[in-house]
Order: sequence, then structure tokens, then C-alpha cells
Amino acid sequence: MNQLAIFLADGFEEIEGLTVVDLCRRAGLDIIMVSIGESVVVKGSHGILVTADRLLPEVDFDSMDMLILPGGKAGTANLEKCEPLMKQIDAFHQAGKYVAAICAAPSILAHRGILKGRRACCYPSFESHLNDAELVREPAVVSDNVITGRGMGCSIPFGLAIIAACRGQEKADAIAEQIVYR
Repeated sequence: MNQLAIFLADGFEEIEGLTVVDLCRRAGLDIIMVSIGESVVVKGSHGILVTADRLLPEVDFDSMDMLILPGGKAGTANLEKCEPLMKQIDAFHQAGKYVAAICAAPSILAHRGILKGRRACCYPSFESHLNDAELVREPAVVSDNVITGRGMGCSIPFGLAIIAACRGQEKADAIAEQIVYR
């Protein structure tokens, strides 16, 4: 698995998005940052402007192996309003491909029925959205083809879980050692 896409909407949590991109690129994964808006420049939840690699209509979803949703309250709301992206999230889940979400964004997966009966985590104030899931309070959780993360402080374990799913635990451990994590 080598092709990943992370989706950025105005109000996304910068650390959750960029940490995942950084870690995946260190691991040699081809991850693209995709703006769901009309511009490749996306304003994060703390006013940081990030230039995405491409716009949503430019993504070849057939070549993607995993779709990733960073959190941030406003960013999550904006992602969930993006119907073309939601159709792709549903299609990936139905095809057994990986979907990943962190912080508030696992609520999107819960609203779409993807977390039903799965172990999952999210930001504490969004836990009520995960009522069909087995809620666990771990930094990152992998349940079959679904990866969830708890919040900004869990961005590294979430990114490492994505690497482990794509390249194996040994590669994730090597990246963790490289960045002096733990």
C-alpha cells in the first residue's frame, strides 16, 4: 500500500494533518494533501496557511489505498459537508480499503455507520458520536481497515499506526526511533 490522501478543509487541526504527512513521507509513502475547497491554500484552525498538493477534483481515487481525515471542530464540519468526499469515504469502506480519522473526525465515520461494532477513539467531547462503536481511550486504534486517533497530542501514534498498516510494524518502529518517539 503506497498511495494515501489526507483531506484539508478550512479549520483543520494543523498538527494532526501535517504530522501525519511528515511521518508518512519519512516512511516513503506517497501521501498527497488535498484541499476540498476552491483553493490549494487552506487555513487551519489556528490561522496557519497550508498549501495542499491538489484540489479534490484532481484526485484519482482509484489509485488511492487510504483516505485520511484530520480533525479540528470547524475542519471536521467542513469535511462532512463535502458530499463528493463522503461518497469516496463510503466507497472505500465498502471496498474494504483503509479510512483513517483523528480527533473530531471519527465522528464523520460514526455518522456514516463505519464505526458500528468497531473499537474506536476520538476527541473526548465527540465521544457521544461514537455510540455504535466500542469506545476505547487509547492514542490510536486500528480496527480492521479503520484507524482512529484521539486528538492532537496523539498525532504521532496515529501517524505511526498508518505507517504500520501500510508498511508493517517494523517500519513504524524504525520511524518512531528515527524521530526519538518514546
